[in-house]
Amino acid sequence: MRKRFTGIVISAAMLPSAGFSTAFAVESSVRPEPRPAVRALSAPVGEPTEIRVSNAEFARWIEGFRRRARAQGISDAVFTRAFAGIQYDTDVIRRDRNQAEFTKAIWEYLDSAVSQTRINNGRAAMRQHARVLGEIEARYGVPASVVTAVWGLESAYGTFRGSNDIVESLATLAFDGRRGAFFEEQLIAALKILQNGDVAPRNMTGSWAGAMGHTQFIPTSYLDYAVDFRGDGRRDIWSDDPTDALASTAAYLARHGWVKGQPWGMEVRLPQGFDYEQTGDGVKKSVAQWTRLGVRDAAGRQVPNHGQASILIPGGARGAAFMTFKNFNVIERYNAADAYVIGVGHLSDRLMGGAAIQADWPRGDRALKLAERKELQQRLTRAGFSTGGVDGKIGPNTQKAVRAFQRSVGMVPDGYASLEVLRRLR
Repeated sequence: MRKRFTGIVISAAMLPSAGFSTAFAVESSVRPEPRPAVRALSAPVGEPTEIRVSNAEFARWIEGFRRRARAQGISDAVFTRAFAGIQYDTDVIRRDRNQAEFTKAIWEYLDSAVSQTRINNGRAAMRQHARVLGEIEARYGVPASVVTAVWGLESAYGTFRGSNDIVESLATLAFDGRRGAFFEEQLIAALKILQNGDVAPRNMTGSWAGAMGHTQFIPTSYLDYAVDFRGDGRRDIWSDDPTDALASTAAYLARHGWVKGQPWGMEVRLPQGFDYEQTGDGVKKSVAQWTRLGVRDAAGRQVPNHGQASILIPGGARGAAFMTFKNFNVIERYNAADAYVIGVGHLSDRLMGGAAIQADWPRGDRALKLAERKELQQRLTRAGFSTGGVDGKIGPNTQKAVRAFQRSVGMVPDGYASLEVLRRLR
């Protein structure tokens, strides 16, 4: 079972790509929006450091890797073409190691993820690609608006796909060794893609950390889920034509259990005196059960029956509440951050004319910095509310500890890791 983290950590290592939810921590990103109207491991925080590597040392690593690649079925001819002109990219390592982390509260994240510009651009993209999106929806059962929303968050509708040479970036990261096994696995997958003939080596471009195409697939996810929608013999997620990339996204979601006709979730109102112990993905009830507890949609009406559901309060008791269904967890397979999934879902709704989030957010708050999140966990544990470790990630154990502490001091026990909770602990 995957851990869920509600804190949003924004950094240059943000990787919202398909398949990253189980391989990376859950930092969630939103690509920049182009000005003209029609887009998961934490890096350690620290001062920039000098990066040194001998070309001879990198060359020796490449030759050693050649043997391992050969054992994985990669031909010498493909390997030689893939590594022609490849150099150790110090910029990739610098970005991986030395970025200064900063944090965003969920409302700040959603302000960007579901901005009016992104909505307008998304609607224009849906009009431009209406035919192919309709065909994709008919084949896979995933709404065009959801596929478009993923596209919008991942690459601003193809505007920011990344221009790094994937082989060079992955070789650099694998050689560096901090996450060597993972990146070597991705590099082997990239070579298999080249060997299959889907793309030429120098046309295989993407983010500095190896995510590719309009909807930012990592190589292993590409091998498992990318599709050749038009049957032209190539699964081309890199070209200006987004057809294969959009179809691959729908195929990915469908393969992970997308329920046709079910929403991802919706904003709801919680009754006065609601038991916040009932929130979180671990608690599931029928819509009828939630209705009996007084939960209503944002307009005060009874929620339609879409199956088992959970209640999420990503901004605490003073923020918006959401009832989420199985399709929330399907989108979560693309990126496990609650904010990302809510961003995709809400953007999808807005593209179809849905309303903005109605509830207020505690905008006077700010997100805790990494050092503060670790301090919070340390102080909670010392106070007798164990968080199960100190890693700076606000997961279920930390939320449970926060809730217990809040209850002990007379605060609303919503499990929200706020600056006020940290101040009380101090």
